Amino acid sequence: MADYRALGFTVVAGGSHPGRTSHNALVVFADGSYLELIAWESPNPAERWCVEFGRHGEGLMDFALLPDDVAGVIASAGARGLHLNGPIDGGRKRPDGAELKWQTGRQVTFDLPFLCGDVTPRALRVPEGEVRVHPNGVTGIATVTVAVRDLDESLGRYRALVGGEGAAEVACTVAAAGLRTAIVRAGTTDIVLAMPEGDAVESGLGKCVRERLALRGEGPAAMTLRLSPGASSIAFEPGRTHRVPMDTRA
Repeated sequence: MADYRALGFTVVAGGSHPGRTSHNALVVFADGSYLELIAWESPNPAERWCVEFGRHGEGLMDFALLPDDVAGVIASAGARGLHLNGPIDGGRKRPDGAELKWQTGRQVTFDLPFLCGDVTPRALRVPEGEVRVHPNGVTGIATVTVAVRDLDESLGRYRALVGGEGAAEVACTVAAAGLRTAIVRAGTTDIVLAMPEGDAVESGLGKCVRERLALRGEGPAAMTLRLSPGASSIAFEPGRTHRVPMDTRA
């Protein structure tokens, strides 16, 4: 928490997860998205994130979408041939004693996000007000870049997940940095699927994608955060982000 505060973020304590060894803190943005900082008091082999942390250390582990109806999205995706596990009930207790409840839908392949929808009022879990204002000027998450091994297969899974109009918004392009990419739009955030193509690169996004695939496999590799108008771009110190590749744009 101290490191993210030093980077200019407002960080609020989340709470502990009943029946688990994890506890969290949140960095909530004006657009409603947030970063979850998570830690474990002791190892828990039943928690995938804890196992990944034990194997590979700190970094960007996972990402989620907010559906209106977790069960409905799971059913619709299943009808289009994509299996998701759930709905799975979850919850935690805040430091002030308030109990939160949510449901998740868990992905089978980690090129996809998981689903997380609130059962109790969302404002209990994702605070509103001044906690969403950050001294560094960040207002939201502009893009999440996801490292994938087969772009066409991943696009097929995303089309099954988002369906309908969302699938029509998927657009393919070829990027620099030795990557072939596609964009899936999720609200105000773009999910950029990135597959290595051609020669390896030694820096930038291409390097992040290749390192993610080599170390952790498919999944989120980097984020671009959105700045308020007039805010200066930020060069985040990698040590203070705890190995989460982040940059900014207006």
